[in-house]
Amino acid sequence: MILGIGTDLANIERIQGTLDRFGDRFRNRVFTEIEQRKAEHRADTAGTYAKRWAAKEACSKALGTGLRMGIAWKDMAVSNLGTGQPVMQVTGWAAERLREMTPAGHEAIIHVTLTDDHPWAQAFVVIEARALDGEGTPLTYPGPPRM
Repeated sequence: MILGIGTDLANIERIQGTLDRFGDRFRNRVFTEIEQRKAEHRADTAGTYAKRWAAKEACSKALGTGLRMGIAWKDMAVSNLGTGQPVMQVTGWAAERLREMTPAGHEAIIHVTLTDDHPWAQAFVVIEARALDGEGTPLTYPGPPRM
C-alpha cells in the first residue's frame, strides 16, 4: 500500500550559487557528513548536492508535511548501496512521522530515485507500507501469475 508520494526538481546552478555564497554553513545545515563526503568526492559536486536537496524535499512531501512541523533537513539522508542505488534514511521527527503514518502490522519502505540533466536535478520518493506476518516478517508478494 502506498502511504505517500513526493517529487522535487532542483536547479543545479542555484545550488552551486548557494554553495558559493554560504559554503560550509549551508552544507552543515542541510546535509549529513555522509552526504557531504559523497558530494565532495564527485566531479559534479553541485549536481550531487542538488539531487540530495531534491530528495529531501520529495521525502518531506511524501511524509505529508513539507518542511514544516519540526522536520529538519538532516532528519532525511540519502546514501547509496554498493550497487549505487540511492536509499533514504529518516531519523528524528521524520522517523516519528513515518511511524505515525505506518499502519499496525506493516513496515514502511522508502523508495527513492534520483536523476539529473544539467541544469536540473530531480528526485522521486514513494513510501510503501509492506504487511508483516504475525512474527514481524514481511509478507512477500508472489508476483504476477505465470501464463
